[in-house]
Amino acid sequence: MDGILPTTADFETLTHRAALYLRDILHLVFLHSQKENAIVVYDRTSLLSRILEQAYREVLPHALFIDFNTLPPLEIRKILDALEALDFVALIQSTNFRLDAFRIRVELFKRNIKVIEHPHLGRMSDEEASYYIDSLAYDSVYYRGVGRALKAKIDSVSSGIIDSGGEFLLYNSPFESAKVNIGDYTGMTNMGGQFPLGEVFTEAQDLRAVHGRLKIFCFGDVTYKINTPQIPIILIIEKGQVVACENATPEFEHILSLIRRDEGGIVLIRELGFGLNRAFSKTRTVADTGTYERMCGVHVSLGAKHGTYGKPGFKRGDGLYHVDVFVDTHTVILGNEVVFKEGSYII
Repeated sequence: MDGILPTTADFETLTHRAALYLRDILHLVFLHSQKENAIVVYDRTSLLSRILEQAYREVLPHALFIDFNTLPPLEIRKILDALEALDFVALIQSTNFRLDAFRIRVELFKRNIKVIEHPHLGRMSDEEASYYIDSLAYDSVYYRGVGRALKAKIDSVSSGIIDSGGEFLLYNSPFESAKVNIGDYTGMTNMGGQFPLGEVFTEAQDLRAVHGRLKIFCFGDVTYKINTPQIPIILIIEKGQVVACENATPEFEHILSLIRRDEGGIVLIRELGFGLNRAFSKTRTVADTGTYERMCGVHVSLGAKHGTYGKPGFKRGDGLYHVDVFVDTHTVILGNEVVFKEGSYII
């Protein structure tokens, strides 16, 4: 079905496959049982939202289903307010649901309610639906094994190198304590978040200690969709800042100009993200940047914005831009060990 608009038969096949994966997620990730209440809030304005709605109906037959576009916001609020701790909510969103100032996931997390978000489904084409469904498959041994090993390695080394096909970016600094998104919420405050799963991320403790050259094959544009130039772009980085580019397109130059305009004339390199999701690759892509950043490989962020790590000179809430760019990664070395090679983790 790759690259082909789904027929009715394909819709049923994708729905069945999604139900299998969601059943595993509910059991292995959320530890959900019929003892807890479940609510699914959905819309029907994209193919993926309709597939996921039907899949959740298969795996949660006793859940309450709410069409976001047919029920007044106040009524939805009342229903959500009746939930108790450890109940479960799924949000199937072709865009991103908001109830006035009520940020649904954040407010539910405050009450210890489990939440799975499937946002911005409408950004992805019908032809990409099968890739998204595949990304929901949960291999607990892989995600938890590789994710924990990668975090342990990141937290213990004092340097790293990214080889993007003969272009080398050097991290001459220890890394911030890595955060994991691997479907294991043990010891965490909140249970859930945006799906699909699969990421370990960090950044250099000393941003100025990052320098070299980095080849990227696509980037998130101003519409929050991935943009893939015909020729990979090479970033030239000094003291943690992009100082020049080779093969830059007008669309990429526009991104850089916006960051420079609003962030003091510089473009910082911040997040170093290791995507784990093997459903996405250089050739298996989906348009939504927030989804695609889970792709099995490396991405970094441009701009000062990063809500997880504070740095001298600016607070966690500072910065306006966090633009993901995706690296044409050949190998990654952490310390003196190769941890990624030829499209796979070897840690």
